[in-house]
Amino acid sequence: MPPSAPRPRLVSPRPTATPAHAPARSRLPHYLALAYTGLIVYASLHPFAGWRDLGLSPFAFLDAGWPRYWTAFDLTINVLAYLPLGFLLTLTLRRLPGRASAPLAALLLGALTSLSLECLQTWLPTRVPSNLDLACNTLGSGFGALLALRHGERFFSRAAALQRALLAPLPHAEAGLVLLGLWLLTQLSPETLLFGAGDLRHLIGLPATVPYAAQSFFVSETVIIVCNTLAIGLIARTLLAGRFPPQLVLPAFFALALVVRTLAAALLVTPQNALAWLTPGAGLGLLIGGLVLTLTLLLPPAPRIALAGLALMAGTVLVNLTPPNPYSAAAAALWRQGHFLNFNGLTRLAASLWPFLALPYLTLLGRRL
Repeated sequence: MPPSAPRPRLVSPRPTATPAHAPARSRLPHYLALAYTGLIVYASLHPFAGWRDLGLSPFAFLDAGWPRYWTAFDLTINVLAYLPLGFLLTLTLRRLPGRASAPLAALLLGALTSLSLECLQTWLPTRVPSNLDLACNTLGSGFGALLALRHGERFFSRAAALQRALLAPLPHAEAGLVLLGLWLLTQLSPETLLFGAGDLRHLIGLPATVPYAAQSFFVSETVIIVCNTLAIGLIARTLLAGRFPPQLVLPAFFALALVVRTLAAALLVTPQNALAWLTPGAGLGLLIGGLVLTLTLLLPPAPRIALAGLALMAGTVLVNLTPPNPYSAAAAALWRQGHFLNFNGLTRLAASLWPFLALPYLTLLGRRL
């Protein structure tokens, strides 16, 4: 009897799934490029008032010849302002085919952004469009693109590794990191209360509805700082990876914010006003806020997010009802006498809009937990 033929073995193809340990591609450059572009647009068109039509072509400045008034400082600032934009755009577009595609696209986008803003300045009475500014901005974008071409991959790899080490594996954690960076930027404005954000009265032209009283201001300032300390701390805690103790990281983060506030007041107002933010209300608010934050760190992630949203909304409402601070008015007068008018408007706008950017992010984050 002939031997039976061996039955063939059915071998299923091995799946080609990505290993579990492979890190997802970070979108941090995308968020940073978008945020930085918004900052440049606002700084270039501030104060967004007095628009008028003089009957000139928006491209007339291209043939205007060499500007009459210019300084080396202004030219340097124009170059440096667009350097990060070219760098971030190159990293954002790094997946384009070809080694030179991303930096060239970043250069063109930077030049197009500058050209558009210079054209819009034709209708602003406080701004003067300049072909020299356009050239310097384009040059800055090119420098940033070349820097990214040479060192971008190394920088991005290290930044991505640091991000994976610091941030929890949450969806859109990079957007939260950018939000925290913008919050640090708001501490550069001497007109706002410490940690206060969301004041819309100056944007819509509403005067303060509550007359100044020392006791009411003390209570309001204290509660605002408590609410914002709680909200910011809980957001940072949610984004923080589990390997880092929040009892050490969060105090260091708030200490950095206070250092930024102190240096900004010393450099942009006067050195004598460096610690003017350290009022009795601020000191008490930091103490109570730190104690409450320490207790709420024990909560699970979902209740932490909900509590952060409630604290942020309460602080935003209260900051719009707080009586005016006489120090803020004095600081604003000194600030506006210098060369930082656009920067002042930028930081104050960030402070006004920050809670309204953070609240949708908290909602999105809460749905993913």
